[in-house]
Amino acid sequence: MELIIRNINNQPIYDQIYTQIKAQIIAGTLKPGEALPSIRALAKDLKISVITTKRAYDELEADGLLYTVAGKGCFVAEKNLDVIREQQLRELEGHLASAAELARSCGVSTAELHEMLRILTEEESS
Repeated sequence: MELIIRNINNQPIYDQIYTQIKAQIIAGTLKPGEALPSIRALAKDLKISVITTKRAYDELEADGLLYTVAGKGCFVAEKNLDVIREQQLRELEGHLASAAELARSCGVSTAELHEMLRILTEEESS
């Protein structure tokens, strides 16, 4: 498992770990039942606090992406794609609501906002 921690952005380290492990689980890079490094080993490898690593693992477990077996460690849970998709849709709705609010405050019309989104999604596809 490869994780890259960047200290130059404002994203907390535990959230960087959470986001990267979640992405690897969703992409299938980390397979269901696969063991993750221990909290201590990951903290040592990344040269960060054990508390930071534990928080990332706890959040992944709370979201149903990991499970812990006492004395054995943390493992990737079976993917429940419906739950993951629902979480992602809620996150997307939040971002879109923020974008719509900003557009209103800037006087951007709904048509202009749709056009911006169309252009952005076409750029991502290219």
